[in-house]
Amino acid sequence: MSNWTTGRQDGRTVSSSAARFLFLLVIVSPSVAHSQNNVPQQLEESRRRIEQIRREREQLQEERTRLQGQAHTLDQELSNIERQRETTNRIVNELESQIGGLNVQVDKVSSDLALAEDNLAEKRAVVSRRLVDIYKRGPLYGFQVLLAAESFGDLLSRYKYLYLTSRQDRTLLQEVESLRDRVQRQRQEVVQMRSEFSRRRAERETELQNYGTLANERSQRLRQVQRSTRSTEQRLSDLERDENRLNDLLATLERNRRAGDAGTTGAGSLTTSDIGKLDWPVDGNILYPFGRVTLPSGGVIRRNGIGIAASPGTPVKAVESGTVEFIQRLSTYGLTLGIQHGNGYRSLYMHLGETRVAVGAAITRGQVIATVGEATSDEGSNLYFEIRGENGIALDPADWLRRRR
Repeated sequence: MSNWTTGRQDGRTVSSSAARFLFLLVIVSPSVAHSQNNVPQQLEESRRRIEQIRREREQLQEERTRLQGQAHTLDQELSNIERQRETTNRIVNELESQIGGLNVQVDKVSSDLALAEDNLAEKRAVVSRRLVDIYKRGPLYGFQVLLAAESFGDLLSRYKYLYLTSRQDRTLLQEVESLRDRVQRQRQEVVQMRSEFSRRRAERETELQNYGTLANERSQRLRQVQRSTRSTEQRLSDLERDENRLNDLLATLERNRRAGDAGTTGAGSLTTSDIGKLDWPVDGNILYPFGRVTLPSGGVIRRNGIGIAASPGTPVKAVESGTVEFIQRLSTYGLTLGIQHGNGYRSLYMHLGETRVAVGAAITRGQVIATVGEATSDEGSNLYFEIRGENGIALDPADWLRRRR
């Protein structure tokens, strides 16, 4: 201990190395445990996918610019807008996934920091007791220990004890300094994660606005499209009317839900973690997919859901727990039932024969809620199934349902 110099405080001597040791421990918090999961890798993969999708959308925008300077049909421009909507929808889904991953990281780091602060309090108590012992022994304690040796062997043992103690203290100081630097880096990482989280939310809002703009342009172009036959025109008119009615109904229900949930933070039963995990509402093949579809008559429509083949009377099951929001008959969709799952998510079941539940009823996953109705088109009897996300965005149900082996 002879390498320690002394200082004066309140008339008593305290080693300057011990004072430095205490100062470092007071200002340093323990290391935040590094997350061992693969969330950062998933976020990086998602960022690359977004960059690829945005390049694809830029190409579509350039193609639309060329179309506007050339003679073309409205069908071509409508097709371009539809593809831009699809790419924007994919970007929104990726951003939702990134926000969820960042939430997981922030929660993990916050939990580790809380545990680290508890450990720091325990270490401070131990250091405090140790410094009290060092202060009581005084700066000449090392010499006293050596001079009190009764034999040469005893002297060697005492010297070895003092040497090991001094080396342990120096190692401890080095570790504390290393911890201080590590904590500073990890605190910066937390700040960067929170900043990244804010940027992702801002990007999502921008993409949602882009989606709304494209949806408005699509509606404007749809009104300009002239179909070759009266039957096609009538069907497109009915579909657009019912889609608008349905969108208006969902918008009203969403406003009411948000007003009722003001001030609450309850979690919904359906989240992005359920993608690819939901049970099918009925067993059957997909008759028509989500997205852009060309009718036999040549007309082009965009389906917000999928048609699943099923015989009339087949039981229809809820894909997730929730609350029945509405039961209403729409001309082209037939008898329609909507279930609200929280977080702005809804599942819609159409072309029903009859319902087995009432509006306001609490529904459990897998519960029979209705039956499939009679065939209303050349496609045969089927269940038309949709999943809507926040702001009424139509999501591809095939992405949410379990993969069939």
